[in-house]
Amino acid sequence: MTQSNLTGATIRWGIVGAGRIAKRFADSLAHVEGATLAAVWSRREEPARALAEAFGARACADFDALLGQVDAVYIATLQDSHPEYALRAFAAGKPVLCEKPAAVNARALQQMIDAARAAKLLFMEAMKPPFYPLYQRLRAHLQADPIGEIGLVRAGCSMAGVPLDHPSFSLQAGGGALLDIGIYEAFLAVDWLGEALDVQTVGRLGETGVDVFASLNVRHERGIAQLFCGLDLQGRGDALLGGTRGTVTIHESWWNPARATIAYTDGRKVELDEPFTGGGLNYETAHFCGLLRAGKIESPVMTHATSMRMIAIIDAARRDLKLRFPFETD
Repeated sequence: MTQSNLTGATIRWGIVGAGRIAKRFADSLAHVEGATLAAVWSRREEPARALAEAFGARACADFDALLGQVDAVYIATLQDSHPEYALRAFAAGKPVLCEKPAAVNARALQQMIDAARAAKLLFMEAMKPPFYPLYQRLRAHLQADPIGEIGLVRAGCSMAGVPLDHPSFSLQAGGGALLDIGIYEAFLAVDWLGEALDVQTVGRLGETGVDVFASLNVRHERGIAQLFCGLDLQGRGDALLGGTRGTVTIHESWWNPARATIAYTDGRKVELDEPFTGGGLNYETAHFCGLLRAGKIESPVMTHATSMRMIAIIDAARRDLKLRFPFETD
């Protein structure tokens, strides 16, 4: 079945990868109407078989076999391999929802976007926050009762105790705090402040060569962002939006948003509480399925331009830190 005739059909999903995020996606599919997990493939045969069996799906012998069984592909592998699988899926006529970061640099991401557009296929980076009920309620509230002109975004997360054998520490796989964690902060800054005009970064590289802590000051079209991310220190996971007439605090963990406090300069305070269900990935997946049925090739919420603006911030930060991956050719 092609993207053009999915109207009303149950969308058969295939997962590439069999790690933690792949299982979370499979769990979330149970909360998406008109969607089912049909196939799983991973270079690690046993985890793929276990994941497929747990959800009544088929464990495929190779990636091409998976492509023949599904209507849409969710890429949940390490980020260095995202472009390869996405380009192969597009060549086979399959739309792609790709785990963040969709690519490790802007050059690779642009290749993915160009291929999807040429094939007239839906492609979206799986940046989950804007699809959560809390985030959408916050947007609606600020339209009705604004905090003035928003000119500051402050956000960050740092996690102490990440083991050295975690993929985040792998230089060969495109790891590091900026791509694993900082991409979330880059989204928040771009979403509220627009394109980045200047990025200034200080940070540290660890013993494996990846960034283990980074602090960014970013000048945007509409304000300033102060962002941080790390793999060896413990840091809070909340976020602040600062406006001319108040502030918004999205409470920890802001990238799985469930609570926000809006404090106005006139003394008013508004609490928003919107618990999420289904693990959270179901909201972005339902949005993607709706776009598929409507024949769209780009999300109006998580646009290709947004993805490009996010990765541009990470590229600039990596340049400041002189961090380059072995597989990058230029």
